[in-house]
Parts: sequence; structure tokens; C-alpha cells
Amino acid sequence: MRIAIFGLGYVGSTAAGCLGSQGHTIIGVDVSATKVAALNEGRAPVYEPGLDVLIAAAHADGRITAVTGLTDELDECDIVIVCVGTPSDKFGGHNLNNIAQVTEAIAAALKPGRAQRNGKGPLTLAYRSTMEPGSCETVIWPIIEGHLGAAAADMVEMVYNPEFLREANAIDDFFNPPKIVIGTFDGKPSANMTKLNAGIDAPMFEVGLREAEITKFVDNAWHAVKVAFANEIGRLCQNLDISARTVHEIFKSDTKLNLSAYYTRPGGAFGGSCLPKDVRALQHIAAETGSGTHLVDALIRSNEAHKTHQFRHATAGLEPGAKVLLVGLAFKPETDDLRESPAVDMARKLLDAGYDLDIYDPMVAPDRLIGQNQFYAYTVLPRIDELMVSQALAESRDYARIITTSRLIDTLAIDRAKLVDTSAIP
Repeated sequence: MRIAIFGLGYVGSTAAGCLGSQGHTIIGVDVSATKVAALNEGRAPVYEPGLDVLIAAAHADGRITAVTGLTDELDECDIVIVCVGTPSDKFGGHNLNNIAQVTEAIAAALKPGRAQRNGKGPLTLAYRSTMEPGSCETVIWPIIEGHLGAAAADMVEMVYNPEFLREANAIDDFFNPPKIVIGTFDGKPSANMTKLNAGIDAPMFEVGLREAEITKFVDNAWHAVKVAFANEIGRLCQNLDISARTVHEIFKSDTKLNLSAYYTRPGGAFGGSCLPKDVRALQHIAAETGSGTHLVDALIRSNEAHKTHQFRHATAGLEPGAKVLLVGLAFKPETDDLRESPAVDMARKLLDAGYDLDIYDPMVAPDRLIGQNQFYAYTVLPRIDELMVSQALAESRDYARIITTSRLIDTLAIDRAKLVDTSAIP
């Protein structure tokens, strides 16, 4: 395919070299005359291990050229890849000036009748620059429509295709990515992007534009969380004269829970007899040793904020005093452990807000609770005995809203139209 790449920094130059090595014809576009000259001389505009070799080979075969601005070349292109910078603005968001300028240039260079002249379909316009969700729809597409009018949808296929490249390892990451994410208006596959990624073995996600746009934010924030968490634990270990290296070896050996997807699915708040009390104790130890564990210190506050969010979501639109069924009271199914259960907090919030509440959880029998479990239940929910209902009652009563905290809901024959599931965020 014939591919134009706007922006010849690390991402764009790597794409040029790697795609050129696959036999595609590349036109690099950058406002920097120095970068353009480097590519036209068969040199990489930036330093990345192995990139000079790929670019030199593709240049020698006549597959790579570069210009400071396109004129009629877009008529012959199948794909345009935009890799220009989106630096922080003064408010902390992304400055999209480069994106807007490049989009303006591309839209202005497109000429009506392209498909009739060369038999090509719409130009696939793929953005790899990191942008906040909604940018494609609210910033980029209006610019394209402003130039092309009603013909925009027939002339341009807009795609968001985030990259997952690490500097100094970019070539291997290009050919062996952790995943491929293709965002389109309707979430359907793009034939040109499927062709572009042929031969690359990686999970493929063909999704809506906003899901694709937020991917890099989620990934990078998670990487930052991991680094910050590791360093907080390292500081704590150092202050306690504990080997952080040994602790890390033990931690990373657990791929069943610690290094897995098990606790990363958006849904319910954490609770139970271990997580809340151990997090609080770790916060106490860190404070006593002056370890400054700001990430760990925020965990309980973040969890409480999530409980409040779930309550507001679950009760949105409910009339005051409405009849509500809460399904699941223990912190997880198949247990009667109510200690610091998020569902108990939900029940308390519902009662405090004046709703007429029933609770169904067949594992929870108030008269069988003992010890700290009993103490916690009656401290937070003094009326627990009168709130619990049988399956027969839960299925027979007319509720304005049914709120479930677990998959226990699957055992009930109820009106799903009234259901709000707080155990998962879709």
C-alpha cells in the first residue's frame, strides 16, 4: 500500500521504517526540513536501535521519500497515519494545535473524484497521537466536514489507532505489539487497517472511537500506578530494613492474583475482612516510618468514593421512599461474612436516604452471625433482622428498583428491566 505518515518523531519514524521494510511505499511529512532531509538521505530522523538499517534499506529500494508538505500525493495514498505531538497545555490537557493543523492540511489536499480517478475507496485517515476521548468526533471530523462537506463520509474513513511503542525497543514492539486497537465511528473493521496489520500476531480490538482513544490513558496511568506503588513499597521496606528485592521476587511470583487480570475489572468496591484493615494498617506503618506512601494512603478514600458513586448510579431516577430490593449482602457470594462489605454500606445508604428496603442473601442468617461479623452487622445495620427476606418474597414483591452486588442475582426470577448491577461496570 501507499502510506503517508505525518510527523517524523519517534512514533512516525519507527512506523516509516517498519512499514517500509514490509514492502509498503512511504511518504513522510514533517515541517522540520532536517527530518525530511534525513529520510530522503536514507537516515533515521531520530535515534532508535535498528531504525537506521530499516530506513536505509527501504530508501535504497525507492520505498521511502519525505516532504515538508503534500500536494497531489494524497490522491495515490491508501492510508494516512498521523503521529504529530500532543503536548500538555497549561491546564494539563492535550494541546491539539498540531492535530488541527495537520487535519486542515490533509482535508485541503483531498480533491473530489479521487475514487473515480484512481479506483481507490475512501482515504483511511488513522490517528496515532494520544488525544482525550471525543477528540476524533468533536475536533477532527468537524474540520474534515468543513472542507469536504457532504462528501466527507465518502472520501475519508476516520480511524483511531493508538501505538504501544517503548523507546529503545520500538521496532520489536511494532512487530510484536501487546494488542492492536482500531477505533472507527461504528466500531466495525476497517479493510485497510486489517490489511496493514496482516501478519502481526496480536489480539485485535475493533471498537468505537472513544474506547480506542482512552486506551493509552488507561495503559499509561496503570503503568504509572505500578511504578509509584513499587517505589512506595520500596521506601517502606528500606525504612524497615527489609529487602525490597526479596519482597518483589515473592510478589511477582504470584501470577494467579498479583500479576493477573483478577482485580482489574471495573465493578464493585473492595471489602471483606482483609483488604480494608490491612490497607489501613499498612498506611499506619508507613506513617510511623515516614515513608510517604501517598498512593497507598489514597486507597481507602478512593474506595469510599466508589461506594458513593455506585449508590448514586443505583438510585438515579428513584422516587423518594421507593421500594428497593438489594440482592447480596455479604462481601462476596457463598459466604455470610459481612465485615466491611460494600453491600452493607449500600444498604445503610439506601436506608439513610429513606428508601423502603428489602435484602435478599440466602447465606446470611442474622441469628447465626457470631463474633466480629455479628458486631459489624448490627453496628452498621441495626435493623438487619427485619430487612432480610426469603427468595419467595423477593420474587413476589413489586420493586421500583432491584440492586445487585453479585452474581447471586442469577438465582432469582425477577424483572430484569428494573435491575442495576453494581458488581460490574459495562
